[in-house]
Amino acid sequence: MNITGLMSELVLQIGIVIFAVRFSGRLAKRIGVPAVLGELAAGVVIGPYALGGIAFPGFPRGLFPLGEGSLAVSPELYAFAAVASIILLFVSGLETDLGLFLRYSVAGGIIGVGGVVLSFLSGALTGVFLLHTPLTDPQCLFLGILSTATSVGITARILSDHKRMDSPEGVTILAAAVFDDVLGIIMLAVVLGIVAVISGRGSLSPAGLLSIAGKAFGIWLGFTALGLVFAKRIAGFLKIFKHSYDFSTAALGLALILAGIFEKQGLAMIIGAYVTGLSLSKTDISAVIQGRIRGLYEFFVPLFFAVMGMMVNVREIISPPVLLFGAAYTAAAICSKVIGCGGPALLLGFNGRGALRIGAGMIPRGEVALIIAGIGLASGILDNQLFGVVILMTLITTLAAPPLLSASLKIPGGGAKKPVKDDDTAAAAWEFYSDEIAGLVEDTLLKDLRAEGFYVQVMNIDEGLSLARKDDVSLSITGSGSAVTIETSRADMLFARTAVYEAIVSLNDAIEKLKASSDPKAMSREILKEKGRTDEDMLALLGPECAVLDLRGETKEEIITELVDVLGDRGKLSDRDMVLRDVLEREKAMSTGMQRGVALPHAKTEGVADLAAAVGIKKAGIDFKSLDGEPSRIFILVVSPRRTAGPHIQFLAAVGAVLKDGGVLERAINAASKEELVRLLRREDAP
Repeated sequence: MNITGLMSELVLQIGIVIFAVRFSGRLAKRIGVPAVLGELAAGVVIGPYALGGIAFPGFPRGLFPLGEGSLAVSPELYAFAAVASIILLFVSGLETDLGLFLRYSVAGGIIGVGGVVLSFLSGALTGVFLLHTPLTDPQCLFLGILSTATSVGITARILSDHKRMDSPEGVTILAAAVFDDVLGIIMLAVVLGIVAVISGRGSLSPAGLLSIAGKAFGIWLGFTALGLVFAKRIAGFLKIFKHSYDFSTAALGLALILAGIFEKQGLAMIIGAYVTGLSLSKTDISAVIQGRIRGLYEFFVPLFFAVMGMMVNVREIISPPVLLFGAAYTAAAICSKVIGCGGPALLLGFNGRGALRIGAGMIPRGEVALIIAGIGLASGILDNQLFGVVILMTLITTLAAPPLLSASLKIPGGGAKKPVKDDDTAAAAWEFYSDEIAGLVEDTLLKDLRAEGFYVQVMNIDEGLSLARKDDVSLSITGSGSAVTIETSRADMLFARTAVYEAIVSLNDAIEKLKASSDPKAMSREILKEKGRTDEDMLALLGPECAVLDLRGETKEEIITELVDVLGDRGKLSDRDMVLRDVLEREKAMSTGMQRGVALPHAKTEGVADLAAAVGIKKAGIDFKSLDGEPSRIFILVVSPRRTAGPHIQFLAAVGAVLKDGGVLERAINAASKEELVRLLRREDAP
C-alpha cells in the first residue's frame, strides 16, 4: 500500500476509535464503572479479532486488519498508542504529590515495598506453576511486574467521595502508590535488560544481573535527582516561551525527548516520561501544564486503551485455559496486595480497619499494567493468551476494588491506633451572604493572584476547585455555595487572608461605583422593548408535566414554593430546599416580575443537575412587585446548575420573546389544558 493509502486508512481508523471510546466511556460511567474499562471494551469490539476484521466492499481485510508479527494492529496505529503512553505517564508524574511522598515516605515506603515484593513473587510464581518454566523466564518475570502495578485513580476517587483523602489511610495509600510506581518502573527496566541479554543468547550470571540492575537504577535515579535538583531552573527555561500554552507544549516535548533517551539506553520510554513529570511536579507551572495539555490527554489516552483492547484475541480470552489462568493470577494479585500492604500497615500504627482499607485501596491495576503488558506483547515476551490473562486481571481488580474499599470505609472507627498529629497545612473559610457574592470574591481573588505572578489553574470547575502556585507558595481555593475556602501552609496563611481581604475591598469599591452609575429597573424596561428570537430548542425544555393551570398561592413566596415543588415532584431537583432558598435569594436582589402580568423567577443553584423549568397560571393574579405595578398572572420558574455551562439566560430571553406577543400571552393565561399551554409557549401553533 502506498503512503497515501496508509495515511487515509490511519485517519479513518483514528476517527472510528475516537467515537467508539467516547460512547463506550460515557456508557461505562453511566453504569457505574470506570471509563477506562469502557474504552478497553470498545477496542475489543472494534478490533481485528472482532468487528474490525470483517471484510466488506472497499476493505477486503476489514477496517482494522490484523497486523503482522506480535502486533495485532498496524505499526502506525500502535505508534499513536506509544505516544499516548508517554503522555499518560508524563501526566502521572505531574500529578504525583512529592511532598506527600516525602512526608509519608517511611510508612508508605515500607507498605509499598511489601506490596511490590509479595505481588511480584505471587505473579511470577503463578507463572512458574502454570507455565512450567523457571522463575528467570521472561514471561514469569513480566507476570511478576504486571502484578506489582497499582492504579490509585479509582481509589483516590472513592477516598474523596467518602471524605477520607486526607486520612492516615488515604495519604499512606497515595504515598505507597508512588513507591509502587517507582519500584515497578525500575523492575521493568531490569527485566528488559535481562530479556535483552537472554535474547542475545548471552549468559546471565549473578554479577551480570547486578550490573543490569545497577545500570537501570543508576539511570533512573540519576535523571530523577537531576530533575528534582534543577526543577526550578527547568521551569524557568520553559517560561522563556511566555504563553502558558507554549511552555506547556515545550514541557511535553521535553518528556518526549527524555522518553527517547531512556528507550535508547534500554529502558522503557514511559520511565523517561514519568521522570520528566515528577521533576516538574513541585514547580509553580505544574498545574498549568496539566490544564493546557488536557486536550491532548483526552485525545490520546483513550486511544491507547482502545488499542490495548484491539490486541485482545476474544477467542483466546474466553478459552478455558486463559480463564483458569486468569482466575488464579487475579486471585494471587488481589491477595498479595491485601496481605503485602495490609500486613506491614499493622506494624506501622494502623489497626485492622486501617490495614484492610490500605490493602483494598492498593488492589486496582490499570493504566501502568496495560502499558507494561503492551510493551511485553510488542516485544514478543507475552503471547496472545498471556496478554488475555493480564487483561482479565486488570478488569477484575479494577471492578473489585471500589466495593471492597467502600465497604471497609463504612466500618465505624478510625484506621490509626493513635490520633494523628496535624501537619503543616492550614485552612480558612469565608462565608458570604449569597453564592453570587462568593463567586465574585473568588473570581476577584484569582484575578489578583494572576496579577501577583501566580499560575492559576481551574482544576475542577464543577467542584469549584482552583490551584494557585508561585515558586514554593501554593494555595488550594474552593468555592462551594456561599463560602470560599483556602488551604495552604501555615506560613502562607497570612498571605492568603491578606489576598482575600484585598479582593473584598476591591469588590466592595466596584459595587459602590456600579450602584452609582447604573439603574437596573431602567435597564429592565429597555430590555422589554427589544425584540428577540424564539429559539425552538430552548422552548422545548418546557413540558406539560411541569405545568400548573390553577396555582393556589396568594403571595410571591407561596407561588415560587409551589413551582419549586412541581419540579421536585417530577424528580428534577437534587436538593429542593437549596433550590427554593436560591430562588428566593435572587428575588430579594430584584423582583423578577416583568410587565403585562409576566413573572420569570429564576436562579442558578447547586440543587439541580440540569436546567429545569415549570410554568404556572394564576388568573386572578398576585402582587409580584412587577415593573409596571400590575398583578402577575403567568409565572415561569427557571433553575439551572451554578457551575455547569448551560443556556440559562438564553432560555429566559427565548421565553420573554414569546410572551411579548399579547395574543399569545392572553391565550396562554386562558389555556384549557396543560398541553395547550405548553404548545402556545413553544409556538407550535405559530404559522
